[in-house]
Amino acid sequence: MTVGNVRKRIWGWYFFDWASQPFATLLITFIFGPYIKEILKDGAQAQAVWGFGVGAAGIAIAILAPILGAMADTTGNRGRWIWGFSVMYVLGSYGLWYAHPDHFNLALVMTSFAVGMIGMEFATIFTNSMLPDLGPREEVGKISGNGWAFGYVGGLLALIIMLAFFADSPVTGKTFIGLDPVFGLDATTREGTRAVGPLTAIWYVVFMIPFFLFVRDPNAKKAPKGAIRAALHDLGRTLKGLPQHPSLSAYLASSMLYRDALNGMYVFGGIYAAGVLGWSVQQTGIFGLVSIIFGALFAWLGGKMDMRFGPRPVIVGSILALVAVSFLTVMISRDAVLFMPVAEGSKLPDLAFMFVGAVIGAAGGILQSASRTMLVRQANPARMTEAFGLYALAGKATSFIAPLSIGIVTHITGSQQIGVSPLIVLFLAGLFLIRFVAKDGDPQAWSNAS
Repeated sequence: MTVGNVRKRIWGWYFFDWASQPFATLLITFIFGPYIKEILKDGAQAQAVWGFGVGAAGIAIAILAPILGAMADTTGNRGRWIWGFSVMYVLGSYGLWYAHPDHFNLALVMTSFAVGMIGMEFATIFTNSMLPDLGPREEVGKISGNGWAFGYVGGLLALIIMLAFFADSPVTGKTFIGLDPVFGLDATTREGTRAVGPLTAIWYVVFMIPFFLFVRDPNAKKAPKGAIRAALHDLGRTLKGLPQHPSLSAYLASSMLYRDALNGMYVFGGIYAAGVLGWSVQQTGIFGLVSIIFGALFAWLGGKMDMRFGPRPVIVGSILALVAVSFLTVMISRDAVLFMPVAEGSKLPDLAFMFVGAVIGAAGGILQSASRTMLVRQANPARMTEAFGLYALAGKATSFIAPLSIGIVTHITGSQQIGVSPLIVLFLAGLFLIRFVAKDGDPQAWSNAS
């Protein structure tokens, strides 16, 4: 393959991150989540509902991810799987247009969200599994970091477009820059804000074109007879063999906990700010801009640190930063910061939470990029899609714990601040387990197992 074709393939792969990032940026965290709070009025109720909905989607992903990953490794042609889950992403995202404030159908809205989220997560499994095919081992960290940074830039641009031209204030009906929502969208029925669903879907369709044009699966092959049965057999063998690979097992357990906590931050950051600090969708969007800018910059820097020092110390440093801001988050309210009362109307709580957003963006971007390169070091090269399926299982097997525990604790206490405290425990548990992960994995064990 020529240098030009390799470069096109890498850039095509980057475009998946660019195309899919708005689901996390616009729907999960900064626009649609806070909009749910505005519709339901009660911040604690919205946080609980959001937690139960995201948790249910996480259970479905946890059950199916390793099975589908094993099937893809056995039946071949990851591209077809990506096509199929892309359809789910687009349909689920578009369905959020129907979150009408006057006849709000919670079941329909959360079902659409879950379908889109499942499509996004599964498409990500198959694209991530292509990472080792994009360059030599020593370059994988840089490629992963650059891709994650590129995705953040895409999310940033989508958020700017949403705030400037679509997201309408419930008070003025204007966008952040004082315009009426574009295309004649009716602010009285929040069409500008509800357009976040179609915008996310259309964005994905347009920017996945480079991916499908330039990225070819080098492992594509015709499915053998009995492929599904063989895939399930291989998956069972891999699961039974995990105790023979203690480094991989420890990494899956560690990432299961710290990624669950990080996802909890993303899922509840917008709703938390809306409920505790009284932020509007537009204010939460500005919070998102700060978080994404730092995320893009530090994902790029993290890729360089990953290439120089390896992913494990990068992961440890990121978790420590997130533990610190988790404690800070619990201690920020409209009336106090770090338990110190603030004057009525003070901007200190807002500035403190903006700082939290910057650190979450920076540390989260580095952590996610380094985590997928760490898996490349730990996994069997011959079963990489299955490995990313297990990685998704590790990320989703307990992914319902963060949202459901936040939902339960919030419901019991009636406090959004106390409700997010389970994240601290998850980060610390993940940090403890990373001690047992070999920095370069155990390639000799996989060689003997092949």
